[in-house]
Amino acid sequence: MTNTPSRTLIILNPHAAGGRAGRIWKDLEPLLWQELGELMVAVTQHPAEVAEHLDKAHAVGIRRVISIGGDGTNHALVNALARQNETLAPEERMVYGTLPVGTGRDWARGAGIPTRDLKQSAEWIARAQPKALDLGKMEAGEDAEYFLNIASAGLGGEVAKRVNRQSTRRPWTFLGATVQTILQYRPGPMRVTLDGESWYDGRAFALVVANGTTFGHGMKIAPDAHPDDGLLDVVLVKDASRVTVLTALRRVYNATHLTHPAVRHARAAQIEVQADGEIGLELDGEPTDGKSITFSVQPGILKVLM
Repeated sequence: MTNTPSRTLIILNPHAAGGRAGRIWKDLEPLLWQELGELMVAVTQHPAEVAEHLDKAHAVGIRRVISIGGDGTNHALVNALARQNETLAPEERMVYGTLPVGTGRDWARGAGIPTRDLKQSAEWIARAQPKALDLGKMEAGEDAEYFLNIASAGLGGEVAKRVNRQSTRRPWTFLGATVQTILQYRPGPMRVTLDGESWYDGRAFALVVANGTTFGHGMKIAPDAHPDDGLLDVVLVKDASRVTVLTALRRVYNATHLTHPAVRHARAAQIEVQADGEIGLELDGEPTDGKSITFSVQPGILKVLM
């Protein structure tokens, strides 16, 4: 294979969104061939396969990769690219693009990616230019993972687990899971340090660390976040009555929640979180757990089609 700049690697998970990705791909593939030129398509059955496909494509000169899948596919690809970039000079790094087909599509909303019309999606990705963006990094013990959009601790981790247990997801799935979790969740103690300064010490429903603006299918949790400013936006929901937390949740959709008395917000390059026990986490919709957690911004390490 020759080194042709126009060639593009497609990472496709046909099973994403209950098989919707595979059905969309049948119509999207000819449009992308027309707009992007030659495609190399890697079909993945599991996120662990993504890194191998990425390395093989890079070895034959491909420098552009586009994800067609849901949260799991995108999260795996972002992490594989970030780790690959640690070993490469900036000019050798691959450019990342995404045409998400999952239920949430929140990064797409913030980035202005059209997802309803396939022709518009193909034209958008063809016109988009690479821009160096920040990533967030989560470290918990020996585990380290990157996130492009948003990570959260506490309530968000439990919501992600609840959503991922559902075989069929609808636009209202995230809201329903959030309300159910608020009604059942017991906020635990959380000690939060921002850039070395103590910021919060008490029980909290949720701590959100945002590189992008929106999560949970349209919740504008961090309306002032910018993924290229070298900082992460931090939003914390304090311990309060469940009725109070539900009123704050209602205001998230029109981005007026930051003035709610149960909400604190700030910006920082490094956020340290200490909990008394294991606490639920989610990174771009993928659940995990941790106890002593550090979030940090990784400035400009990923070239993203915007």
